[in-house]
Amino acid sequence: MRMSPRTSFARTLLILAGLLIASQVFSYLTIVNYALLPSLQQFNKILAFEVRLMLEEDWYLKDGEVLHLGEPVRRQLLEQIGVTLHAPSSERASAFQDAMEIDYLSEHISEELGTKTQVRLVSGEESYVLWLKFEAIDDFLMRIPLSELHQDDFAPLFQYSLVIALLVIAGGWLFIKMQNRPLVALERAALDVADGRFPDPVPPRGASEIQAVTVAFNKMSAGIRKLEEDRALLMAGVSHDLRTPLTRIRLATEMMSSDDAYLADSITEDTEECNEIINQFMDYLRAVQQQDPDPVDLSTICRDVANHQQSMGVDIVLDLESLHGDLYANSVALKRAVTNLVVNAVRYGNGWVRLRCGSNADHTYQWVEVEDNGPGIDASLENTLFQPFTRGDTARGSEGTGLGLAIVKRIVEQLHGDIRLSSRTEGGLRIQMTFPVGK
Repeated sequence: MRMSPRTSFARTLLILAGLLIASQVFSYLTIVNYALLPSLQQFNKILAFEVRLMLEEDWYLKDGEVLHLGEPVRRQLLEQIGVTLHAPSSERASAFQDAMEIDYLSEHISEELGTKTQVRLVSGEESYVLWLKFEAIDDFLMRIPLSELHQDDFAPLFQYSLVIALLVIAGGWLFIKMQNRPLVALERAALDVADGRFPDPVPPRGASEIQAVTVAFNKMSAGIRKLEEDRALLMAGVSHDLRTPLTRIRLATEMMSSDDAYLADSITEDTEECNEIINQFMDYLRAVQQQDPDPVDLSTICRDVANHQQSMGVDIVLDLESLHGDLYANSVALKRAVTNLVVNAVRYGNGWVRLRCGSNADHTYQWVEVEDNGPGIDASLENTLFQPFTRGDTARGSEGTGLGLAIVKRIVEQLHGDIRLSSRTEGGLRIQMTFPVGK
């Protein structure tokens, strides 16, 4: 399973957070190795000197003179700096049992004194306190208050670090948001072009690379718009130029004598077929999303299509289930899609067609289904049946232009729907269109 973030925003934010954590760790290690450790070593020497002052009576000075300090004198000297001795069984020495052992200090003090020493740290009422226990001397514990270290002095450090981390993350989030804003506008414009709409050129903003992509996209969008306009103009011109001679042929056939009626009927049928082919070409190339979608009633569309077919003598079964949610679509395009499916079923069926519509159980989409009792279609042709000029000749005859289902497919895609076909167990073909709805 893919665990890494997919978006550029999340990836950049993750990199910034990782760099921040690495920077904090590096800063901590730097401070520990180049500031704290030397200070601790100096502190250990001072602490060891205080301990030796209590344990040793004779002190050898640099000039060789021996200075003798009695125990009362040594105790008074240590008490002036706050160091006191306590019996292990005394009430005050009970804090030693609750204190936390400091391994680093214990090892260094043991090396300095030449005897195993246990150093423990506990938080007192006003400051931190060190307790020392000597293996060679077990009749007292040494208490050393660290009067300059207070617990309240460390609390702001965590707060400051947290505030700095949050500020860095917030700044990184704002920076990434500003960097990605041009990409969001570019994405919206690309989706508009994909849906058949052509927005105004996107203003080049952001980094130079993003500006270059925006300029290239604007050129591409303008080229696609020009291509669509040229194609529409070409098809309109071809349609006009073809319909004009077809109309003249139609008028000429109507003026033919009754003796040539059989010939006139054949010519009229051919001209009508040519007009129908032109209409299907125009329908296929027409962009349905150039009109704003409106709320449509799918059952009304199905009823209108069924009534029209029944008026032409088609045996069509209408099955309308309850609909839920609001369906927004181009009603003309949606009706054209339903009509094409019904006409296709009438053309290739054996005189029976069923038209159904309804909603799914979750009320997230509405569906339209058309069934016939014809010969069905070979499974190998199911993936190509919706392609232009594909008629499935081996299974369902060779009438039409092969654009009917292609038109339906294009309309369904532009309405963000889905279309599926399957063979009926009783024989024939079933085609279902689904469209997402709003709650």
